[in-house]
Amino acid sequence: MCGIVGYVGPRQSRDILISGLARLEYRGYDSAGIAIIDADGGLGMRKRAGKLQVLRDDLAGHPLADGTTGIGHTRWATHGGPTDANAHPHLADDDKLAVIHNGIIENFATLKAELVSEGYEFRSETDTEVAAIMIGREYAASGDLVAAFRATVARFEGAYTLLAMHQDHPGLVVAARRNSPLVIGLGEGENFLGSDVAAFVEHTRNALAIGQDEIVAITPAGVEVTDFRGEPVEVEPFEVTWDSAAAEKGGWSSFMAKEVSEEPEAVANTVLGRIRDGLVDIPELDGLDDVFTGINRIVVIACGTAAYAGQTGKYALEQWARVPVDVELAHEFRYRDPVIGPDTLVVSISQSGETMDTLMAVKYARERGARTLSICNTQGATIPRESDAIVYTHAGPEVAVASTKAFVAQITALYLLALHVARVRGSLPHAEIARHVRELEAVPGKISRILEREQERTTQLARWMADTRSVLFLGRHVGYPIALEGALKLKEISYIHAEGFAAGELKHGPIALIEPGQPVFVIVPSPRESALLHDKVVSNIQEIRARGARVIVIAEEGDAAVLPFADEVLRIPLAGPLFEPLLAVVPLHIFAMGLATAKGLDVDQPRNLAKSVTVE
Repeated sequence: MCGIVGYVGPRQSRDILISGLARLEYRGYDSAGIAIIDADGGLGMRKRAGKLQVLRDDLAGHPLADGTTGIGHTRWATHGGPTDANAHPHLADDDKLAVIHNGIIENFATLKAELVSEGYEFRSETDTEVAAIMIGREYAASGDLVAAFRATVARFEGAYTLLAMHQDHPGLVVAARRNSPLVIGLGEGENFLGSDVAAFVEHTRNALAIGQDEIVAITPAGVEVTDFRGEPVEVEPFEVTWDSAAAEKGGWSSFMAKEVSEEPEAVANTVLGRIRDGLVDIPELDGLDDVFTGINRIVVIACGTAAYAGQTGKYALEQWARVPVDVELAHEFRYRDPVIGPDTLVVSISQSGETMDTLMAVKYARERGARTLSICNTQGATIPRESDAIVYTHAGPEVAVASTKAFVAQITALYLLALHVARVRGSLPHAEIARHVRELEAVPGKISRILEREQERTTQLARWMADTRSVLFLGRHVGYPIALEGALKLKEISYIHAEGFAAGELKHGPIALIEPGQPVFVIVPSPRESALLHDKVVSNIQEIRARGARVIVIAEEGDAAVLPFADEVLRIPLAGPLFEPLLAVVPLHIFAMGLATAKGLDVDQPRNLAKSVTVE
């Protein structure tokens, strides 16, 4: 949560900060603010509750004196509601020091009581103001901003990224991170800080990844990184593989619409460079054959949409690699004392690579001796650096809070992993692996066909259903996690009740929800290769139709058996059973987006949510 940007250099900082916050607003949009050290050496600050546009409008009517050193923040509220007072930055040391923060300082109450006993007064309800006052107190004693920062963060418990600047030190921004994202952008005579590279990618694609418990000081002349003890540390450079245009709407009505249109490309780019001689060979996994042959169990950990990708990938990993797979919610995993060890591979999935629940689960797994592998979409992120191995998806930046193209890319990466492990373990003949590879390579073209043929009709269906208050989703086998994903998307951006069920569970309780007119989406397996499952799902359709449900079927082209029982049929191209989820989910993404749009809702920034969940 929360977006952070910092700048030092020769340019006026206001526009750099505002454009950086615009690219980070998906991380939180409860309030926004900036602080700038102006040309006269004074520190000016402006912050407002609401989306970034509220701050923009305020600055347009009441300009803030510009300068070449600044920090900015867009907030997802944790401590204290979304008010002007609780917005960042927070000031201290007679308003000469400005601080912004992402995360939660868990021991803030104890520290605040200490400060109150010393006579300090607070202007907000936030834990961030505690940090600001403590840094200001240390600075007043030492006059050294970096030393004051180091002495202060040593007392904090929890997860945080903190940025600070002081009007006594123009051209200097200091930052620290623990269990929360921070990257450095390297420019010519200027440097940047951000929650992720989107904050500065329009200015530079050269970046440094900051490690755990490290402090960075940026000036126009350079960057200095130390650990919390003050010892210099080496940092890992990388080049951002996309440019700023990739994170812009480019004429689309919303980022979500753009990102749904990019689902074919997300799959294709994730496959690219990982096929050799018709077989899957993932370069990032070179040298790990002993790990894959030595494991007897895989545990997939993730949250939300990523967990549904994991549930889909479970079928492929077990069927192709012949390894037992459990899929766990990351926020439950480490709290139940799971049985894991050196023969367990823990696979984490996170679009941002910063999901706090998943990060802590990865650390727990490593402490217990398990091998860890991360599937991630973001370069320089924390979870990949905490893992033994990494398979990057190449979906490009995903700005809309509700994940779409990253979801299909995650499933693709899991399928590639399954085929890679199958090759290493010898659990599938090469000819069969090659057949699955051809299927996977054909998926982008098939998704494009769905977008061309079904998007308009699916969107129209969503418009007709704009007043719907509840939608159910049913699926079997790999269709079950797709039903869960379809329901989640509808909840996230349309704010209506939606539930996904395993179709076989229908008679065990959920059928009580069926009443005349109840909309139900049913993901129907292929009658060609999954005839038994197909017949059972058709029986489920008959059961709910008998009780008055309105049935919307997602079925493959040519499946005539569903026609007598469906009110609407959305067609997907022919595909093997395990590849159908990559196709069936596309109409569900389109439908959720269309329904939210018909209701006049913001599909990119749904209420109460943020893209990257960096607090537990």
